[in-house]
Amino acid sequence: MESHEKVLSDLIAEAHTVTGRELAGLVFRAGRRMGLDGTRMYVADLQQTSLVALPQPVPVETQTRDIDGSLAGLAYRTERTQRSRDGHTAWAPMIDGIERLGVLKATARDLGEDLTRRCEALADVAALLLASKSSHNDLLIEAGRRRKMTVQGELMWAFLPPRTIGTADVTSSAVLEPAYDIGGDAFDHSLTEDALHLTLLDSMGHDLASGGASAAGLAACRAARRSGGTLSDIVPAIDTILDQWFTDRLMTAVIADLNVLDGTFTWVNCAHPPPLLIRDGQVLPRTLEREPDLPLGWAFHAASPPTVHQTRLQPGDRILFYSDGVTEARSTQGDLFGEERLADTVIRAMAAGDPAPEALRRLLKELLNHQAHRLRDDATIVLTEWHPGPHGP
Repeated sequence: MESHEKVLSDLIAEAHTVTGRELAGLVFRAGRRMGLDGTRMYVADLQQTSLVALPQPVPVETQTRDIDGSLAGLAYRTERTQRSRDGHTAWAPMIDGIERLGVLKATARDLGEDLTRRCEALADVAALLLASKSSHNDLLIEAGRRRKMTVQGELMWAFLPPRTIGTADVTSSAVLEPAYDIGGDAFDHSLTEDALHLTLLDSMGHDLASGGASAAGLAACRAARRSGGTLSDIVPAIDTILDQWFTDRLMTAVIADLNVLDGTFTWVNCAHPPPLLIRDGQVLPRTLEREPDLPLGWAFHAASPPTVHQTRLQPGDRILFYSDGVTEARSTQGDLFGEERLADTVIRAMAAGDPAPEALRRLLKELLNHQAHRLRDDATIVLTEWHPGPHGP
């Protein structure tokens, strides 16, 4: 049997010129060289309800796997490899950084510890290759879609970052619905050497103009931030763009920076619901609630800078950002989803050991069930965790 290092090295080299349709076959052949009988690549659909098989070199017995009701789904939810009772099958999560992409199914006569580790290494490389090709390969993008995307949805997903990013010190994870028909909500998170930047925007309306306004808002935010601008610079930059090009649109926003070295959390709130601070398994009421600034648009911020707020987090703190489409979601009986249910769902999921992306997936599932899968407004949630590790040489 060849060394798995050589197999993986060859896989990376060969992947440079293959198409998305050929990727699963390339991984399959690498798996055979490592001693596996075969592999199957499954990617999560956009709403994270199913795992969908990519085109394979041999027929796939099951095209989809339920994330909530299968061993494959358990590997995805827990981000840990799962093995069948007979020892012939392993499901290894495919994770790009800390963003869950799907799972790799591997089969062999005897999946011992050594071969399972090889399978996990193969899944890691497969995830990197999948991520590198997904941005420009329609087959890979379409594999994760269960229905047609609206134009404004297509526009917004093109602008949004990965749903989960992080380091040893901090994690930020986000979800957004309705996934195929996004209106005016948008989120952004980005890392520098010692800081995490966070943005949540909610543009008035639910149409292409709303999506365009949010996309322009993200672009203005990034342009100001990447030119060395502070929060005080970002707010008027977005405000100016909206006033010039989207004169009939107002936008609420929370824009924040988290220093991942000392936990300093700095933010501005432009007429948006205040973030929630979760510490030791409970919400600290009103801790991040401040008098909000005016919304973005109509040049409200042209003459005066926004109010910048600051607090100091403790290790293990979590901050929950959300749009009003979450707390104002109504059941068929008229019950609001509410802030308390929002926080409680996240806290229970995290207490059960769910990683942040899984906690938000479960929250979004509960929100959709609450409103009978008919959202009347965009619902966006961002969960940030500060979990600093040791620093120094």
